[in-house]
Formats: sequence, C-alpha cells, structure tokens
Amino acid sequence: MAARAQNAKRTVFGAVVIAGLTMASVLGSGAASGSPRIDPAEQALADSISIGLTPAADGRQPRAVVDSGSSSALSRATDAHGEGPEVSAYLAAFAYGLTHPDAAPPGANRWDCAPTAEHPRPVVLLHGTWLNAYDSFAYLSPRLTRAGFCVFAFNFGRSGLLEGGGLGPILPGRYGVGRMEDSARQLSEFVDRVRTATGAEEVDIVAHSQGGTVANQYLKFDGGAGKVRKLVSYGATHHGTTLLGIATLGRLINNLGVDILGFYEPIVGFANIQQAVGSPFYATLNAQGDTVSGVEYTSVGSRLDQVMNPYDWSFLRPGPGATVHNITLQEGCEQDLSDHLTIMYSPRSASIALHALDPVAYPNLECTFNPWLIGGSGSL
Repeated sequence: MAARAQNAKRTVFGAVVIAGLTMASVLGSGAASGSPRIDPAEQALADSISIGLTPAADGRQPRAVVDSGSSSALSRATDAHGEGPEVSAYLAAFAYGLTHPDAAPPGANRWDCAPTAEHPRPVVLLHGTWLNAYDSFAYLSPRLTRAGFCVFAFNFGRSGLLEGGGLGPILPGRYGVGRMEDSARQLSEFVDRVRTATGAEEVDIVAHSQGGTVANQYLKFDGGAGKVRKLVSYGATHHGTTLLGIATLGRLINNLGVDILGFYEPIVGFANIQQAVGSPFYATLNAQGDTVSGVEYTSVGSRLDQVMNPYDWSFLRPGPGATVHNITLQEGCEQDLSDHLTIMYSPRSASIALHALDPVAYPNLECTFNPWLIGGSGSL
C-alpha cells in the first residue's frame, strides 16, 4: 500500500513537471504593462481542464478559470459561506468543492453561535495547500458542531497564476498557495473576528497540512500567543517535507548554486516551495523551538502519508510551558490506511480531535477501517 502511494505521488509530480516545461515560456514572459490581461495560452489550458469537468448534480457546469492578476495583493483570504453537504469520503468532498469552491463545511460559520461553559473556545479550521475549507472539513466539521462546539472556517492563501500561486489555482477552489507569512496574517484577522463575534478570549485550531504551519507562524510572529489554547494538526508540514525525496534533491541542487526551486516556484506556487525541507522559511519559523508557551499541541501523522514525509516530521518537540501529544494514526489501529488527504475523513482522526478538544467527554479513540485514497470507511 505504501508503495502504491509513492507511485501515485511520483505520477502527480511528473505531471507538474511536464506542465511546467510546457508553460515555461508563458511564465517567463510575464504580464504586459498597464491593465492586467489573461494570457491566451493560460486560458487555453484552463479551457482544456474545463472539458474534463463533469456537471454538478444541479446541472451547473464548473469551469476552470485564470486569475487576471488584477488584485494588488499577492495573496488574500475570503469567507466560506453557504454550508455544503456532509460527506464521509474525500473524493466526494473534492468533487463538490470544485463546483462550490467557497462553500462552508457543514455546521461552520454560524456567526450567532454562542460558546458554552463546556466548550468555551470556538474552533477555527485551517485547510491545506491546493485545498479549501469545505473539501478539507466536510466530514469533521459537522461532528464538532454536533458535539457542541462553535466552528469557523475560511479560505486563506488565495492567489492566481499571475500572482505567483502556481498552476493549482487554475482549478476552482485550490487555495493555500500564497506565502505562508501572508496566510498567517489572514488567520490573525479571522481569529480576531471570531473572538469578537463570540466573545471568547481564546480559540482552538484544528489544522490540516500547511494549515498547521500557518497556525505556528501565527502563534510565533503574528499575535497568536495568548489567543490560542490548543492546536490539533494532521499531516502538518511543521518541519517541511521531502515529497518522497524530491524536495531534498531540489534543495541540494539549490545549495550548489542552481536555483531549480526558484524555477518551479511559478509552477507550484509560493507555499509549496516554502514547505520544501530546508527552506529559509523553516529556519526562521523554528529558530526558537517548535512550540509556544501556554499552548497544548496534538500532532497526528500517518505512516501512509505520501505528501508529508517522513511522516514523523509533522511531530513537535515541546518547549518551555507547552504540552505536546504526538500521535501516529496507525498505532493501535493498523486498519486505518489514511493517506495525506483521507486522514481528514478518518473516524479515528475525528475521535482524536474530539479527545484533544474535550478529553473528559470523549475519552476513547475510535478504530475502523479507512481506505487509502477514498476515505470515510469506504462510504461515499
């Protein structure tokens, strides 16, 4: 199974490389001076992607779009709104997210939600790279809501192709591609909105992949200390990733004086390059240790994660005043075959989140079969 995951990841990376080679001349030419315009070659690529998109259940036809680059900011955030349906499998959530890229996860962003004495802290959900709030949390969000938590989510790191977001945002709903420093500031603004709306002094954060790193940046450099009590992360790139060794090789070549990672930055986007192991971003992020005093961390990793690898690089070392729980998903539950994406559609993962947020009410962890790639115990 692990070998199959590695082969799948290599295939995806190969596709990115091929796309990069074919787009190199377009990316190198840059945007014309004056009013922003859409390059015909980029529009042709978006049109070819659109042909392969199937209609939504309501008959609407999704289309890939090219950002015109008209925004003055390289990265921005927007609210998720209009709750999407609850689903138990990642593939189903991804399909809905393509046709409804700004949908809120079910149960999230009910701004009149009042925290209770049992759950005084709202929960903020952070998606990962090339993902959005809905397709990351369509399974977990309603479980948290039913447990009595006020849940909030937004889409951060939105950046178009011409803004440096890479090829990913050509597909609808592919966010989390802007510089992580910008995303952390967007998180800071969102947390303050949640605190104001709910009257809560602190929030808890549940994050997937890049979301965990953005949360750490916020805690360390953007005022998050004192506003966050718990950070629960899944497959988080807290120390970068080798992407099956590809990022490590790229970093070695860069260190020899050939800026190969810089060449791919316009293709894969700012955030992906920053998450490559050994990047300057991590040298700054972790210079004073992994954690912030006063925060309780739960970091979950899967042995079958084909994106965050080695998977235990998602684990954290506790510093002064911090508590850390590092959890391998398969420890005590070998039948959970969750990969990087389906970890958010694992019943065991959901039980870990509930236990971390409220260990008294949720003392036990679930253990069920969760298939690789599909997720949700195999149920669509």
